[in-house]
Amino acid sequence: MMAFENILFAFGLTLFAGLSTGIGSLMSFFSKKFNPAFLCGALGFSAGVMIYVSFVEIFLKARVSLAEVFGEKMGYIVTTLAFFIGIALIALIDKLVPSFENPHEIKNMDKSNYSDSAQGKQKLLRMGLFSALAIAIHNFPEGLATFMGGLNDPSLGISIAIAIAIHNIPEGIAVSVPIYYATQSRKKAFWFSFLSGLAEPLGAIIGYFILSFVFNESTFGLIFAGVAGIMVYISLDELLPTAEEFGKHHIAIGGLIAGMLVMAVSLLLFS
Repeated sequence: MMAFENILFAFGLTLFAGLSTGIGSLMSFFSKKFNPAFLCGALGFSAGVMIYVSFVEIFLKARVSLAEVFGEKMGYIVTTLAFFIGIALIALIDKLVPSFENPHEIKNMDKSNYSDSAQGKQKLLRMGLFSALAIAIHNFPEGLATFMGGLNDPSLGISIAIAIAIHNIPEGIAVSVPIYYATQSRKKAFWFSFLSGLAEPLGAIIGYFILSFVFNESTFGLIFAGVAGIMVYISLDELLPTAEEFGKHHIAIGGLIAGMLVMAVSLLLFS
């Protein structure tokens, strides 16, 4: 049985990661000068952490768990299948979200590009609301990923939570800016952005209730392998392209390598 303290800790990490969309919202309102190069490096760093930990730690733990159930060879096959099923799941979610409303399709956030007409404001409001919905859908499996990481290994969970929190900041900007320009209400813009992040802890809660009934070595291995696939897809399809849009290629790749290096050192120190 999972200890209550471990569950509470894993849920706290998930809540922190999800609510960082609110940080993005606040940044868009109160930062006098937006620094795209810094955000580019941060997103690359987040991608590096997630890619490294997925292949080096999460996939390996899933393979060990499934090898105990299915044997070495079949366990490896099942782990690989679950990994690609995780990729297919998050790719399907992306496919179901129209590209115009997809928060990962970067839009120019310069106020001068926004129309002051009623029709223009209506279009912006729709963009912001659909972005909030799209983020909520994406955050659901991310919440499960953070929760599972924190439940299995606190230091691993912290790394995943920080990486996903960084990734959620530009999503908060993508929701709050168009809603603010459409309504002129900072309060509305902030709350829609903030609430879209709540899908992350919701994913953790639902995941916990499902796991509490069927938690064993095989379900742990399958979900962990799927989580690795989800995180790799998020990194390659969302984080790195977003980083490229916000800054220069070499800043994004430098951040990626730095994220991998920091993750590698932390695993060596705390394993």
